[in-house]
This record gives sequence, structure tokens and C-alpha cells, in this order.
Amino acid sequence: MVKYLHGFNSQEQQRLKDQAGFLAPLIYPTVDFSGCKKLLEIGSGVGAQTRVLLGLFPHLQITSVDFSSAQLDKAKENLKDFESRITFVNQDAERLLLHDKFDSAFICWALEHITSPIAALQQLRTHLLPGSKIHITEVFNSTFYCYPKSPAMDYYYQKYNEQQLRFGGNPDVGSQLGNLLFQAGFSKISLLHNGFHLDQSNPAELKRFIDFWKILMKSGADGLLEAGMVTQEDIAQMENDLDRVTADENAVFFYQFVQAKATV
Repeated sequence: MVKYLHGFNSQEQQRLKDQAGFLAPLIYPTVDFSGCKKLLEIGSGVGAQTRVLLGLFPHLQITSVDFSSAQLDKAKENLKDFESRITFVNQDAERLLLHDKFDSAFICWALEHITSPIAALQQLRTHLLPGSKIHITEVFNSTFYCYPKSPAMDYYYQKYNEQQLRFGGNPDVGSQLGNLLFQAGFSKISLLHNGFHLDQSNPAELKRFIDFWKILMKSGADGLLEAGMVTQEDIAQMENDLDRVTADENAVFFYQFVQAKATV
């Protein structure tokens, strides 16, 4: 596994919980695990997406895998009211060693942090029963666009993505989901683009997503500062740029992520 761009402090753990709720209306309308009983979740983190899945599909038993014991400890705390339906496993997704077989799998915002997504998917597939379904949601950071032009935001975003690459991850892994699933031996692969395209025709929603984006960007700030890739002034200017976008009468704020579904 690679280093984690966003860190593991308590603020980041809370951000993951908040993000899951914030983005759930975009992510889950196309996720369908009806008829499934045993789901394998890769990169479960603090259990933020796990909680959404447990609520949407009350028949599911979920095995949540993460390489960070600290994240899993927090997940156990966050999901203690669901403890009878969850098994937590502290393993590297590229080296899965599980005794159970599953009829479904879920990955959300995790392959971007994995050095070899193809290895993770190949390992995952060996633990799935024939006919199992998988749903994946991943980043495609090159799609980000905002207007008016925001040099400080652009600079910070460049360094943010460079850090992801330095850590061995891929900020555009969503663009490769179809290829990765095919190469890992999955079939019936379909892709969907989702995200947001906002402007001043809905100023409240524009502000809401820009505020969310600020929090997301600042989640990488500590690591970027430690690496000497940005300064405190760069962070402040990035936030100022986003405030200018929020206030501009011709503002545009656009980002697309990619969702894939497939079967074994």
C-alpha cells in the first residue's frame, strides 16, 4: 500500500464521515446489492461508506478490509451499533488472504491510493463467487475545472495531485476502471460518469460544494507542508481563489468521478 494523502488524524477521520454523507446522493443511486448476502469492502477506512451500505441494504453482512489498523479501530467505534453485521480485517488489498467467499464487492475512493490497482482487483476476484457483482467509485481529478481562472487553486491542485503520484497512487484512476476490471477478469463491465457542474443558477449549491472542496483540498495540506511542496501562504491563496469563484457572477465549478459495475 502507499502512503495516505490525507493522513490519519482525527480531523481526517471526521472528514471521511462527513464526505460520505455529503456525496451519498451522487454515489448510491446506481449501487444495487439487492439479492446479495455477503459483501467484501476494500479500503473501508473509518467505516463511513460502510454505514451507508448497511443502511441501504439491511440484509448484507459486510467484511471491511483496510491496511490501517488505526482506521479500523475508528470504524469499530463508528459502527458499534452494527457490530453483528460486520467483520473487520486489517490487510493490504494487494495481498488479500481471506477464508470466506463473497457474492458482492464494493470499493469507493480507495484504488486511487493503491500502488497496483490491478493486483488489488485480481486478489479481490479470487474471493468472489461466480456471478458476484462489484461496484466501484473512483476519482478522475483531471476533469476538475473552475471559472474564473484561479492560479493559486490551480497551483495547489497541481501539488496535491503530484503528492498522490509521489505516494504511488493515481489521481486519475477512475479513467482506467474499465481497463482494470477487464484485465482482472471481470465481465459485463459498464461505466458511468457522475459529479457536479455548478454555477450561479444555484448559488447555494455552488457554495455548498466549494466549501466541501476547500475541506477536501486542506485534507492534504499537512503532508504538502511537511514535504515542502506548498507554504501556508499557498493554502491561504487557494482558499481565497475559491472564495472569488463563489462570489463571481459567471462562476463555474465542475468535477466528474467515475463509477463502474461488473460481474465475475
